[in-house]
Amino acid sequence: MTSLKFGTSGLRGLVTELPDEVCRAYTLAFLRHMDRAHGIAPGGKVLVGYDLRDSSPRIAAACIDAAQVFGMEVENSGPLPTPALALRALAQKLPAIMVTGSHIPADRNGLKFYRPDGEIDKADEAGILAALDLAGADASTPDYAGEISPAALAEYEKRCMSMLATGVLAGKRIGVYQHSSVGRDLIVRVLGALGAETVAIARSDVFVPVDTEALRPEDVTLAANAAEKYRLDALVSTDGDADRPLVADETGAFIRGDSLGLLTARFLNADAVVTPVTSNTAIELSGLFGKVYRTKVGSPYVIEGMEQAAKDGYQRVVGFEANGGVLLGSKVGLGGGSVSALPTRDAMLPIIAVLGMAAKGNVPLSKLLSDLPARFTRSGRIEHVEATLSGPFLQSLLDEAQQTNFFAPVGTVQSNDAIDGVRVMLATGEVVHYRASGNAPELRCYAEAASEARAEQLLQWGLQQAAAQLRKYS
Repeated sequence: MTSLKFGTSGLRGLVTELPDEVCRAYTLAFLRHMDRAHGIAPGGKVLVGYDLRDSSPRIAAACIDAAQVFGMEVENSGPLPTPALALRALAQKLPAIMVTGSHIPADRNGLKFYRPDGEIDKADEAGILAALDLAGADASTPDYAGEISPAALAEYEKRCMSMLATGVLAGKRIGVYQHSSVGRDLIVRVLGALGAETVAIARSDVFVPVDTEALRPEDVTLAANAAEKYRLDALVSTDGDADRPLVADETGAFIRGDSLGLLTARFLNADAVVTPVTSNTAIELSGLFGKVYRTKVGSPYVIEGMEQAAKDGYQRVVGFEANGGVLLGSKVGLGGGSVSALPTRDAMLPIIAVLGMAAKGNVPLSKLLSDLPARFTRSGRIEHVEATLSGPFLQSLLDEAQQTNFFAPVGTVQSNDAIDGVRVMLATGEVVHYRASGNAPELRCYAEAASEARAEQLLQWGLQQAAAQLRKYS
């Protein structure tokens, strides 16, 4: 058995299962598929970038070597945010490969592939697997990946700085939790250029697996302590490859990713929003958007939803995930200029959006959500749950009688959907949602309620009940 598989966004697996020959094989399979399905023949150009994991430069070198063997010119974009690589790929109409494991632990890594028009979809994943030849992979080790081009990072930085007028953040003190984010220095430069005083905090030479949907206790403590110590107006950060944002207000309290997405869509005056079922229902209850499209978890599904929204005639389409990553489906005007579409997860757009909204309104970050419906979401996970266990458990909840009995201790089931896992809405409007993770062997639970205390209570109940049921299948 191998851990390598396509999850909600890209190929992921253990580093031990990503030796040079395997990285080469997947790179060649991607390029073969690009040739067969999208007309990207040898002799063209491909971009390669990577995050700050110890294993990433080595994997990138193997990918670059394989692409050159295939007959492609390679632009080595070096360490940079995933959305920066995607932006240049779109602008230049080139395929791209990002070496990143995102937020997962350092013993894992992955490859994220881009067509010239954006992220690959599930059909592309199948095409790559069909073209994969692991048996014929070259096991030699490349020792040089070529000179790093600064173009992709420079273009992305320019885009970020164009989102607000120069000096809008003047007088604001913003903490930048740097850890091992590949965007850590970029954030400091961009916010400084927009007028903020920045305070760089907790830079790490060891990879830190910051998950914006499942924060570690030490991250929560760091934010609270930093807000008080440095008298911050906000604390910002990202996950490892800088496509998921992390924002804490002036008290050090983190704003959930789906709330960041809602605020960003409001900042952009979106007429349609596309988001997975894991995002909270304040999006619909707010009444701010012409239509809200719900999808399965994963950027490919959000992108499909954005394409549908455009077909339906919406002009300002914004997608976002519960992790806070925002995908821009349309070119939108901002002030005197405009920002081009970028249909891949981006962390800088939501960071800049909420800081800009607070500064322009002359209010603290904590007040931005005050006029929106009070909905609170909590999420947790049960680790080491293989599909052989999570599958039967989720299937059992689709049976009406079993569903009624299971949820009886917390309320009456009003409705449910199986868009991604099983999501139940109770008669009170509260939500309990179970789904199997697409990136790791675990069962995720999400709970939503009108208060933080009730959401936490529902989450703990949901995790305990699921754990008890899973034992019956083991």
